[in-house]
Amino acid sequence: MDKDWTKDLEHDEYELNIDMIMADALQAVEETKAGCYVNLVTASAFGNPTTYLQPLIEALYGDKVKIKFIDQCGCGGYVLRVWKY
Repeated sequence: MDKDWTKDLEHDEYELNIDMIMADALQAVEETKAGCYVNLVTASAFGNPTTYLQPLIEALYGDKVKIKFIDQCGCGGYVLRVWKY
């Protein structure tokens, strides 16, 4: 994506499948062009993504990304913002 965008990893099949959340989150980061960010909105069932998703993204992308936890949504999900450099 050549713009800032949001990837919904919160509903339907994602609610019970952390492996799918992680795989699709990494794909979303990969698809995001440098200079843009993707908001990864994750299912509430797995808790705060700073504990399971952020370490994985940091390990794979290192200093090519900046990550910020935004907030927990009113519906229970979480938003993790990943900027690509």
